[in-house]
Amino acid sequence: MGIESVHVESDVLVIGAGGAGMYAAIEAARNGASVLLADRSLIGRSGATVMAMMTVAVALGSDAAPDDPSFHLADTLSSGRGLCNETLARLLCEAGPEVIREMDDWGVGWARENGEIKSAHAPGHDRPRCVYVDFLNTGPAVSKTLRKVLHQHEDKIRRVGDLLIVDLVRSGNAVVGAVAFEVSTGRLVTIVAKATVIATGGLTRLYRRSSASFNMGGDGYALALRAGARLIDMEFVQFFPIGHLAPRIIGLDPIMWDPFRYKLGGRLLNGNMEEFTERYGTSEDGRYVITRDAATYAITKEVAAGRGSPRGGAYLSFEHLSEQELDGAFGPVIKKLKDNGIDLTRMPIEVSPIAHYHMGGVEVDTDMWTGVPGLYASGEAVGGANGANRLSGNAITEALAFGRQAGRSAAKIAANGGAAPWSTTGEASASRAKELVNARGDEVNTAALIANLQSAMSDYAGPFKTRESLQQALSVIAELENKIGAVPPGALDVFHPSRVDWFDLRNMLLIGRAVVESALSRNESRGAHQREDHPGLMEEWTLNQFVEMDGETLSVVQGPAASDLESPI
Repeated sequence: MGIESVHVESDVLVIGAGGAGMYAAIEAARNGASVLLADRSLIGRSGATVMAMMTVAVALGSDAAPDDPSFHLADTLSSGRGLCNETLARLLCEAGPEVIREMDDWGVGWARENGEIKSAHAPGHDRPRCVYVDFLNTGPAVSKTLRKVLHQHEDKIRRVGDLLIVDLVRSGNAVVGAVAFEVSTGRLVTIVAKATVIATGGLTRLYRRSSASFNMGGDGYALALRAGARLIDMEFVQFFPIGHLAPRIIGLDPIMWDPFRYKLGGRLLNGNMEEFTERYGTSEDGRYVITRDAATYAITKEVAAGRGSPRGGAYLSFEHLSEQELDGAFGPVIKKLKDNGIDLTRMPIEVSPIAHYHMGGVEVDTDMWTGVPGLYASGEAVGGANGANRLSGNAITEALAFGRQAGRSAAKIAANGGAAPWSTTGEASASRAKELVNARGDEVNTAALIANLQSAMSDYAGPFKTRESLQQALSVIAELENKIGAVPPGALDVFHPSRVDWFDLRNMLLIGRAVVESALSRNESRGAHQREDHPGLMEEWTLNQFVEMDGETLSVVQGPAASDLESPI
């Protein structure tokens, strides 16, 4: 027997309260919609944005460094290796200055020089273009600012944390709401919405080591796929090459070393204390010019050749810099490092690739429409804009620009009455999800199963793979699909970790399969997708791959590198 349930209605439902979700909620409210902003964790304090300590790519330009969105677009397309949806990439680059200046008006605190917003020169860009909030505080400052603006719209935006969305509800082919449950109590929640925005971020939790929040397990992709949307470019998972490995640090982001390299250079060394990137096509000589996919490849190959650091990575050294230079660039952070026993003037640190970002995601048009009436997506949940490899700094720009557009589009649909009424077909769709929430199956160690999946994805479907390794990953996924059972374990009226893990694993297995099958299908190496049995970029593979779902069956189909969706707005 199920426990007490709750029924909620709103014009717009936004799922996920990171940077993209918060901006979507704000924009929908500014366009007159009532908004339910739901997150499985704390509002504005989970996801990827709050953890992004680095920079934001935007063509603001200045007298000292002229720039234009067209130049930013050219670099984005170059980084995407021929697979960017150019209309989405153009939206990202052209809307970027608007959202960054609006964030400035809201008081985010971009670093300034001579009164102008200051820009750093990041790898892959043809000029300084990446703005930031100083002392590795960009993501936290962006999130704090958006939380503040949410408060200013509290008459329109209802914020609900601790809410895990199980499935979207469909009436006919339109999305009309969702079924969820409260993580802490197990209480069933049904949500009626005229438009829904998926803003749940990426899928880095699929891997053993990742840079984003714990809850980035591909939930939004799974929700969209089961609701009838298509996924695009799922094989392109970006690994951040210099994630912190050792010594142990507490209270600092594992990808904190990128800003150090922007400002100070830093020497990337192998276990023999030799600079090595030149062996793989990029000479750095103490500068920071290598792209992420190339750096990941170089470090992985050095480790495989027996020239790695003691813990299986590479060294990053700032020992050639003085204490004054380090303090001048990152004073508060240098103090935190010293509190962790790390003196950069006397010792290198160890770094290694870490799952960081996903270029793939839900297929959308420039209104952020998924092709499913009533359903929109934003931020990292969107695929296609970045192609095969994301340009450094584009992630927060994408979150804000796409979040704003998704909120605007959802509000317009809601103002017109929504895509469809809930109706009896909506009730039938909701009942299936309700039965899953209210079910109680046998106990299973879901935490161990998640760890098994993460190991398989890391070992067999990580930065470099082969047909054989990908088939091993699929075998593990199939085995885990059999083990989790058809319904979740645990009691319904208390917090039950294995029950929450079951719903997570349900999504992670579906999306893990989408990633692996897409990688298995693409017989070339391009950007973040590297097949060691198919080295080299192949012209005939300058096309996107789409994942579709029919019942419980996934299929991967190929198409041109552009979306053919036609928005109803």
